[in-house]
Amino acid sequence: MNKPIVIVGCTASGKSDLGESLAEKLRGTIMVVDSMQVYRGMDIGTAKPDQATRERVPHYLVDIRDPAAAYSAGEFVRDARAAISDSLVAGRLPVLVGGTMLYFRALLHGIASLPQASASLRVELEAWAERDGWEALHRELARVDPPAAARIHTNDSQRIQRALEVYRLTGKPISTWQQQTKVVPDDYRWLRLALVVTDRAAHRRQLRRRWEAMLAAGLLEEVRALHNRPDLNENLPAIRSVGYRQLWAHLAGKATLEEASELAIQATGQLAKRQMTWIKADPRLSCLDWADPDLSEKFDRALQEARAAVRAAGPAC
Repeated sequence: MNKPIVIVGCTASGKSDLGESLAEKLRGTIMVVDSMQVYRGMDIGTAKPDQATRERVPHYLVDIRDPAAAYSAGEFVRDARAAISDSLVAGRLPVLVGGTMLYFRALLHGIASLPQASASLRVELEAWAERDGWEALHRELARVDPPAAARIHTNDSQRIQRALEVYRLTGKPISTWQQQTKVVPDDYRWLRLALVVTDRAAHRRQLRRRWEAMLAAGLLEEVRALHNRPDLNENLPAIRSVGYRQLWAHLAGKATLEEASELAIQATGQLAKRQMTWIKADPRLSCLDWADPDLSEKFDRALQEARAAVRAAGPAC
């Protein structure tokens, strides 16, 4: 079946378990679509699959970067397409699983040819943010590129920085660049499924339970090991990720553990909300409720229809 399966979903919705179960049953492989699981040494806070799972089901795009390095959507598209091809050549079904919606959009719908990053300009923008806060940079973005500012949250420092960087480098808003997206040739007939959250209160409780489990598993010690590295700092993309950013601030003496935990849980909830917004905007996704007691049965039915070359049945997201 030359139809790679895409499973997107909010954080902590069970998509990884579903994807791994499917890949194991169908002798497939997992393509991890997660901007943080690419980093080595960031295991607990990213909910990275353990070694036993990765030995049972081959996983691609995990542990391929050091936290001191950046990793772009363009690099992901290159790596993912190569991994998908390798999997198909080996006679295995690629199952793409994750919640980094920018990566999914770049892979499935194309990516803009943006200018390369400027280290000196990034240092300048980070110094500005250190002095006046990311809210000030977001206000500047709203002045020079209102469409981008409307899409980018005031707390999303990485995207604010990149949008201002592109504008400073080219004199053209990043939103204009993105309208000139280079479409990636669609070599496959994708089966696109999404796990959606309809009971937000239940999901918030799940986020809190998961955070507490991560702390119990040693997340603070994991972040401490990163914090002790002289080549890492709070402005790197890896360290700015949800959970790591808040515990980094705690280790720097800027927040108690309790305060950092509450901020991390709130930030994770905000991330889930942004993920849902992206899911709802894609009419090609077939949605399944993450808490549906018949989820497994409905997923199997969608898979059977894919085998018959029929679009997966399911309500619009």
